[in-house]
Amino acid sequence: MATELKLPPGRRLAVLGAPVSHSKSPALHRAAYRQLGLDWEYTAQDVAPGELGAFLGTLGPDWLGLSLTMPFKHEALPLLTERDRVAQVTGAANTLLLSEPGADGTRTVAGFNTDVVGIVRALADAGITAVSSVAVLGAGATAASAVMAAAELGAESVELIARTPAKAAPLVELGRSLGLVVVVSDLATVPDASRAVGLVVSTLPGGTRLDVEFPAALRQHATLLDVAYAPWPSALGASWQEAGGTALSGLGMLLHQALIQVRIFVSGDPFAPLPDEPAVLASMRAALAAGPSDAVGG
Repeated sequence: MATELKLPPGRRLAVLGAPVSHSKSPALHRAAYRQLGLDWEYTAQDVAPGELGAFLGTLGPDWLGLSLTMPFKHEALPLLTERDRVAQVTGAANTLLLSEPGADGTRTVAGFNTDVVGIVRALADAGITAVSSVAVLGAGATAASAVMAAAELGAESVELIARTPAKAAPLVELGRSLGLVVVVSDLATVPDASRAVGLVVSTLPGGTRLDVEFPAALRQHATLLDVAYAPWPSALGASWQEAGGTALSGLGMLLHQALIQVRIFVSGDPFAPLPDEPAVLASMRAALAAGPSDAVGG
């Protein structure tokens, strides 16, 4: 039975990406709003990189919020009127909440990062609530969220493995600011140091094929969370499974970050549970399982 909320009708929301037409986010959000008794519209919008600001300028007063995939998680930061602590710390926002237009037509844009809690909750679903050392593959916005998630899970150290190690410099600064010991490695020469980690989080784009193979010992004892989720298993996930290890797709992260986005769009507060939230989450899980998709992230 849907939980009725007394909120403004006819609100519009969307996930933005380039491309994004195959995203699972519309199915997730529509299921949530249907369960909540809201007639809100949630669509997928293709926006060219560098055009986020211009797109925001075209939105009418019925627009409430946006979910962002790459490359907009960094691009959004200068456009924000305010941001939550996680977006501030990571330098990445994946959720925008638009205020009602003022008398002069202007509106504030609040930015949030729900990827960190998405990672933490997805790992909790798999029984992982604490780690001591984590390896993060990639050096983009989602990698920053993975570093912060590692800190929240109690990690003491993080190994950043990137195709271009120089691009990991901001993540080194982020990790150290969170009290982590940070090591940077080149993805082209997977180091022996990675054997010691208990969790590997890959934020590499879906479809990425690596020219190197991670040590069998690592794949056997360390859990892999790959933010890619379709097709699954990814090449990296398959290599983990072939070694007898545990590989988690990004669907759990996608689900949980979307739930927090729904909280934000409904109440403006990522910490305020939704009415009958377990039922909302169950509806979102069912929507995730129902439809095929070739999407990766978002």
